[in-house]
Amino acid sequence: MKLSLAWAALACAWAQPFEEKRTIERTFASATRIEVDNVRGSIHVAGDDAREIRMTVTETVHAESKEDLERARREVKLDITEKEGTLRLCADGPFRCPCDQHDWPERRYWVQYDFQLRVPRSIFLALRTVNHGDIKVETTDGDYDLRNINGGIEMIEVSGSGRAYSLNRPLKAMFRRNPQRDSSYGSLNGKVYLHFQPGLAADFRMKTFNGKVYSDFPMTALPAKPASLERREGQTVYRADRFTGGRVGAGGIEIKLDGFNGDMHIWNRSEHE
Repeated sequence: MKLSLAWAALACAWAQPFEEKRTIERTFASATRIEVDNVRGSIHVAGDDAREIRMTVTETVHAESKEDLERARREVKLDITEKEGTLRLCADGPFRCPCDQHDWPERRYWVQYDFQLRVPRSIFLALRTVNHGDIKVETTDGDYDLRNINGGIEMIEVSGSGRAYSLNRPLKAMFRRNPQRDSSYGSLNGKVYLHFQPGLAADFRMKTFNGKVYSDFPMTALPAKPASLERREGQTVYRADRFTGGRVGAGGIEIKLDGFNGDMHIWNRSEHE
């Protein structure tokens, strides 16, 4: 295990003139699952053939005064836990308080964590971030659950199956091997680009409001799923399935595309490289 810290106090020309950075480097034994729960900052994960997990995190603190810098040091930390095959990295601070009486809006600082991770290819990835950073995953074979609010998601030369959703920015995935199990991809306000290998066979369920769906692969229409029924307070509630179905090849796994304001592209990699 290696830990290195490099502190620097810098002057900035904007509202929060004090900046402090440090770099955290750690190496962990192999795990089957890694969870990164970030609030502000990027997450970049690359898979390789090594058995250990190598982490480099850049922590940046901006504050209005030296006193606010000291407060940030006390109140915000990178929480690291290892338990039962799971490595969890969590940006922790007052912003996670569930109560209504905390004074987080009065704090005059912000802390950003930018993650760089080298991981075994087969590891399961559960990655989250909210502001000021994208999620990028490359050369991994394991399954995934990726969520970003105000940044994009990019997946490069990945295998595995899972869920990826970027609320306000684009999502792009380039598959080295097509998903083998049911998967879901989407964005509320961004475009979705999925680059599949030739020979794709899947049943797509697609929904968008202001966007369009484009496909390199011929599709045959699938019948709409029947509405589900639910009894609630003595009433029957009907929930219609708003997804349009399309079968590629012989069909098989279900791939759900959930959009709203952006176009969605189902591309054949052999035609776009």
